[in-house]
Amino acid sequence: MTQDPDAPGLAAALLEAYDSGRSLAPLSGRIHGFDAATAGRVAHDITARRTARGERMVGRKIGFTNRSIWPIYGVTGPIWGPVWNTTLFELSDAPVTLPNLPEPRLEPEIILGLKSAPSAGMTPEDLAHCIDWVSHGFELVFSPFPGWKFDVTDCQAGFGLHGALFTGPRLPLTPERAAALPNLSITLDDPGGKRLTGHGADVLDGPLHALAHLLDTLATDPQATPLSAGEIITTGTLTDAVPLSPGDTWETRLDGIDLPGAKITFR
Repeated sequence: MTQDPDAPGLAAALLEAYDSGRSLAPLSGRIHGFDAATAGRVAHDITARRTARGERMVGRKIGFTNRSIWPIYGVTGPIWGPVWNTTLFELSDAPVTLPNLPEPRLEPEIILGLKSAPSAGMTPEDLAHCIDWVSHGFELVFSPFPGWKFDVTDCQAGFGLHGALFTGPRLPLTPERAAALPNLSITLDDPGGKRLTGHGADVLDGPLHALAHLLDTLATDPQATPLSAGEIITTGTLTDAVPLSPGDTWETRLDGIDLPGAKITFR
């Protein structure tokens, strides 16, 4: 048992596993003293390492904002992680190659593009004025830990579970679209007949509320960089995440908001 958690060493091990597509045993429970503060140090060290090797952070993902799935994964609150220029893509009709990441899953999300830097304490109405565009797309998530069994601290250290982000059409966040975000409904279907449903309010009462939570969280973390103009924020899954295999196609329909559905096929 490690008595003094070695954040740089844990970061190096996680990043090596990520690069090779391997899983690691959860850090919680086997690393003595591994807690939320240590998880934060590991996450920031990974960010520094990825930046040093040429990757560029272009936004943030907020995870576990959907309260309806907390019991499924044994978590009690959200996490966040960076989105990178190497993990950001636009949706197209072309099939997507599944990355070499363990146990990938798909999440349908509302994605926001910032036109100005928001601040902690802003109301959702204030935050809407800081947003340039809104999109519906998919985040590909994965579990660095076998069987999707972990503590929330493992997830914060482990990349925020972020694998890739696929954005659909980027439309202006009009007052009408902003007001509709909490009230939208979604269906997620595969050709085999599996269907999941969700609502905008499932993500901490709405995507703008999820953004407000992220701002409050970042304000308490002296190592975190503030949000800035141009960043892309994905606000959390509107349904449970669905496991992925090559050949899968998933398609969504949104109701109650003027945003198109999305479709993605994996090979």
